[in-house]
Amino acid sequence: MTPPDGSFAVLTVARDDLAGLMATRDSLRAQSWQGFAWIIADGGSADGTADWLRAHAGEMAWWRSAPDSGPHGGPYGGMNRALDAARALGCRHALFLNAGDRLAGADTAALLRDAIGRHGDAALLYGDALERLGDGRILSKPARSHRRAALGMFTHHQAMIYRLDTPGSPRFDERFAIAADYAFTLAALERGAAVRLPVPVCVFAPGGLSQRNAAQGRREQSLIRRDMLGHGRAHESLLRGAQWAIMTLRRLFPKAYATWRFRQPATLFLS
Repeated sequence: MTPPDGSFAVLTVARDDLAGLMATRDSLRAQSWQGFAWIIADGGSADGTADWLRAHAGEMAWWRSAPDSGPHGGPYGGMNRALDAARALGCRHALFLNAGDRLAGADTAALLRDAIGRHGDAALLYGDALERLGDGRILSKPARSHRRAALGMFTHHQAMIYRLDTPGSPRFDERFAIAADYAFTLAALERGAAVRLPVPVCVFAPGGLSQRNAAQGRREQSLIRRDMLGHGRAHESLLRGAQWAIMTLRRLFPKAYATWRFRQPATLFLS
């Protein structure tokens, strides 16, 4: 019951990060199963990324390099372009693995293929993430239950596999510069079942938009919850306060945060 080659896509967005794109490519080339479609949307990079993509076009099912759209010029325009390409190619499931992110191990793509075969009707599959800390350690960050989605993202976006052929063909809401992935995930949960996978999916590259602009991300998440989940102002004030406290703990007391949120070193998963 495994899906045919090409029905599972890895979608990568990049902008001025050729080194990160190379790290992602190395991870994908190391996979024991190569039947996925690699789709790349580059945001009009000026660092040679477009030239590299042109020279290596045979490695990808689809690629484009163009300035990101939307009012913020962020990555979600590229993600929408990648989504459109995946659907046009007939891909039924997709994982977003942005430039710099990696799959957790050499067998991860095969594990995801098998999981899709078992749970092909689920709207969302998700697993744990590996995260590189400032001291160089790579630890496992366990996913929370999707039933706690009202509190925020329950695992890294790069550890979620979305089914693409559900009714409505949702897209990322480009009004949000940081938290459009949260709205996209809530919409997926509205369309069908979610299944937790007992494996790490990705190695998350730190320093992304959500980490650099955490306060704006919390504000956008609050707006999304009020719109999609019907939260009131008082509810959101309490929740945003709790999120701020957790981020402050991580910034001021990183060792205490790591003890609370992460599991044992997980370098054995790396490809």
